[in-house]
Amino acid sequence: MNKPLIAACAALSLLTTPLHADDNAALAEAMEDYLAFTEYGSSVILPEQIPAEDWPKILVIDARDAAQFEADQIPGAVNIEWRQVVAQRDEIPRDQPVVIYCNTGSLSAQAGFALRLLGWDNVRILQDGLEGWKAKGGFEANQRAVESAEGAGAS
Repeated sequence: MNKPLIAACAALSLLTTPLHADDNAALAEAMEDYLAFTEYGSSVILPEQIPAEDWPKILVIDARDAAQFEADQIPGAVNIEWRQVVAQRDEIPRDQPVVIYCNTGSLSAQAGFALRLLGWDNVRILQDGLEGWKAKGGFEANQRAVESAEGAGAS
């Protein structure tokens, strides 16, 4: 049995039973194993790392509440509130890239951690969330970064 699956089972068992000292220890051990296994930065992605032509291939999840989603979102995103990602995990594919975001990245990080603990290794957190995505140029963030790097190299 692999470590993410063990961690997921431990976490899910906590949802159905009250916590006891032994349960906390088992969950802590499963989480330690997961965190030791994962690579630094493997769960985050910057807007400038995603070329514009790749965005249509990604399932983009807005983890904010419905009112915030209705007010503004990354075009093409689906809304699954961060508290609901585990309950709605069957709607999240494992065979294509998934990027999850909120306003700044903190709530989506929690949702992404839960999904990755449950075995969704294709999930990435959009660093700095919607606000960072907009500030860096949205779908054009990658092209802006490339042009900036080329400009810096020419001088």
